[in-house]
Amino acid sequence: MDDLMDDQPESQDLTLTPATFTPPSISHTALLAGESYTHHSDVPSHLLTTPCVLGIDEAGRGPVLGPMVYGLYYLPTTLHHSLLADTHHFDDSKVLTPAVRADLFEKICTSGTDLYEQSGWAVQVMSARDIGAAMLSANGGGNLNTQAMDATIQLIRDVLGKGVMVKEVFIDTIGPPATYQKKLEKLFPTLEITVAKKADSLYPSVSAASVCAKVTRDIALDVLYDPYSTSSSVPGWGSGYPSDVRCTDWMKAAVDPVFGWGSECRFSWGTVKEMLEVKGKAKEAVRVDWPEDEDDGGNMRLTSFMRNEEEEPRDELGNWFGCRVGTEVF
Repeated sequence: MDDLMDDQPESQDLTLTPATFTPPSISHTALLAGESYTHHSDVPSHLLTTPCVLGIDEAGRGPVLGPMVYGLYYLPTTLHHSLLADTHHFDDSKVLTPAVRADLFEKICTSGTDLYEQSGWAVQVMSARDIGAAMLSANGGGNLNTQAMDATIQLIRDVLGKGVMVKEVFIDTIGPPATYQKKLEKLFPTLEITVAKKADSLYPSVSAASVCAKVTRDIALDVLYDPYSTSSSVPGWGSGYPSDVRCTDWMKAAVDPVFGWGSECRFSWGTVKEMLEVKGKAKEAVRVDWPEDEDDGGNMRLTSFMRNEEEEPRDELGNWFGCRVGTEVF
């Protein structure tokens, strides 16, 4: 387990959105099972024939607890600034207060409001379990930037597949903007794509996507904490960021000596490794010694556990269809 660069300080918002309503992007079943999932809103019919602008942003890249959520928001190009910036004052979700974020997202989700009637949105909720599993995979191909890129590409493809007339795309960057933008332009040559740092402060559609992602993640954290709420000796785990003392206090109190934590935890994070290796604490983690591999494939054979120690090893392939016998048996 490496202390990965993805587990580094980012622009962190430790304030949580109040659970004043449960958005449709929350799946209790998937969250509690540690599963990733995608939610798309209904598509207003006029967006199939109206040129649209689309924005993408994420929430929860750096936390050790809870999912990373990618948000997407689209609406007619002619309403990009007038509806989002001028009328509803969207901004980077970290700048908005938790109450304002919740109010904006509730309007987005409520039939009859101008935001509901004029736009569509989606989120991809990437579970902590799946993030960690990909980052710790044997081929090492699942770093956080790769997962983020895959989520972005899939969300865009989903919306295009629904027939939305997307013309412009604005995305908050991961890594060097030029490299990221060039890759997306190759995949979507008909779209005018802009990848920029701080895009959530520059482009209203990205700001709206940021709100969708942030509120979904905050409510998801509440759902994930609920099973622990009656048994935990520490009241709440805060924002889930390693820099949040509420998070680290909860993790220290809740650690299981054998299993660590549940599917809400990103086991690929350096924070987890450090906590599990600390000696002398109240709940010291148990060291596990794994059996050494016996073949080049890296897997021990089940037959090795069933064979008598004195028994000579047999040619498994040669005996697959049975053993040779002499004429004396006939």
